[in-house]
Amino acid sequence: MNVAELLVKCLEREGVEYVFGVPGEENIDLMDAFSDSDIDFIVTHHETSAAFMAATYGRLTGDPGVCLATLGPGATNLMTGVANANMDHAPLVAITGQAGLDRHHKISHQYYDLINMYEPVTKWNAQIKSGEITPEVVRKAFQVAGQEKWGATHIDLPENVASLEIDETTPLMTNERPHTKAHEGVIEQAVNMIEQAENPLILAGNGISRQQATEEFRTFVQKVHIPVVHSFMGKGALSWEDNLSLLTAGIGGNDYITCGFNKADLILTVGFDMAEYPPKNWNRSNTPIIHMDTEEAETDANYPAALNVLGDISENLRQLGQNIQNANRDAKWAANIREQALNELESFRDDAHFPVKPQKIISDLRAVLNEDDIAISDVGAHKMWMARMYHTYQPNTCLISNGLASMGVAVPSAIAAKMVHPERHVVAVCGDGSFQMTGAELETAKRLELPIIVLMWRDGGYGLIEWHQVKKFDRASYIKFGNPDYQQLAGSYGFEVMTITKTDELKSALEKAVAMNKPVFIDCPVDYSENMKLTEKLGNIIC
Repeated sequence: MNVAELLVKCLEREGVEYVFGVPGEENIDLMDAFSDSDIDFIVTHHETSAAFMAATYGRLTGDPGVCLATLGPGATNLMTGVANANMDHAPLVAITGQAGLDRHHKISHQYYDLINMYEPVTKWNAQIKSGEITPEVVRKAFQVAGQEKWGATHIDLPENVASLEIDETTPLMTNERPHTKAHEGVIEQAVNMIEQAENPLILAGNGISRQQATEEFRTFVQKVHIPVVHSFMGKGALSWEDNLSLLTAGIGGNDYITCGFNKADLILTVGFDMAEYPPKNWNRSNTPIIHMDTEEAETDANYPAALNVLGDISENLRQLGQNIQNANRDAKWAANIREQALNELESFRDDAHFPVKPQKIISDLRAVLNEDDIAISDVGAHKMWMARMYHTYQPNTCLISNGLASMGVAVPSAIAAKMVHPERHVVAVCGDGSFQMTGAELETAKRLELPIIVLMWRDGGYGLIEWHQVKKFDRASYIKFGNPDYQQLAGSYGFEVMTITKTDELKSALEKAVAMNKPVFIDCPVDYSENMKLTEKLGNIIC
């Protein structure tokens, strides 16, 4: 047995189902070892896509997804997706091939020190310099990636180590992750603060779904009767149909939800990651905060954490709910905020303007998809609209990357989501700019026979950047590009292609795509003049 074969056996012990990646010369021993394994190696067209897929697999299963690249450009391509996973707190283990140890002391073909390069974008990384340490390195990589807060780890395997013969070695056993809870005195202090607050507000973040605390969170909210605002990545912690849901915050300006923050005299953040939404955008009055998470609050001038309630979120929510007695507060102040936000989407349900307005696209998409179907938003102007107006019933049914927020994430992520949940409809919501970054993965979806739906908002430019440019300079610069014939492009990959030529075609196209159970590409022109109209509207909202 060589070291590469041992590493694959260690991956099997960790329960790995898939490895996503691109083969190369320096990882051919690993590729050969996968041939004799039950692990499915998913060949992708770009290493960044492989990391996006692994991260989404990790986010939806709770088990670290695994991605692989060769050295040099393969490893640097992979790094963007690894950094994205780490900042989004998705569990991921990245494996890179590397030049032999005999080349590390000098300038050498495709050689870079990957341990130092990956150090800032991972929780932990290590190089396997001798075969004997392989079980320890793999076990630690998975252990650290899966510890709170989830994130990315990295294993670097030099080619001359990978091919070394080694005595039969046993992979290490996996172990249970410890659960901790807040001290009773901390819970008592939190209870007192919540009971004394007149207008408390909850900000629900990514950690609720990450900790599988949705049930406990909903029970707690109903007990204390406190309105809930969601971050982009916390969407679905409370169903949008619940009267206590103030939907989603995160877009700039005085949105309706900002009025809720301004009204609050205490903010309880639950599983909130600061990279999701800068506190200066929502806590302008420096309202005191109870920070409930697995780690202490990040230091921020606009995030005055009066109390840290640390440990297992489910357990701490249970303790809080059991100890709070004064729960008969009036939350009517939030009803008007909720009504205005909901009415905005409803008002576009029958809009016939063409190109299609963002609000209408979202209205039709929400009307067609089931409660547990998955919509994955790429990064761009469409992301802001999806975050603000695509309302969710369950967590992890609208996936939005909002840490590193790398463009091109949606199509690869839709592939992984469909692999994890084949029983659900999965829609990748892309702009034409973000789609063209990873669009070659349409072939991957077709090859794997995954009936994903790609809904592309086409405007021929980088719409989000244009939005910011016009806001600041009253003009746009260098944001336009050309598009291919998507009927031919997506069709050549084996996708059924639908091009929207009238607004009333969109909903029926989505219904048809859902019913077809095959890969479908929908090309939908979008009217982004709505961006500046929204900016003006938000500027006129008075809290």
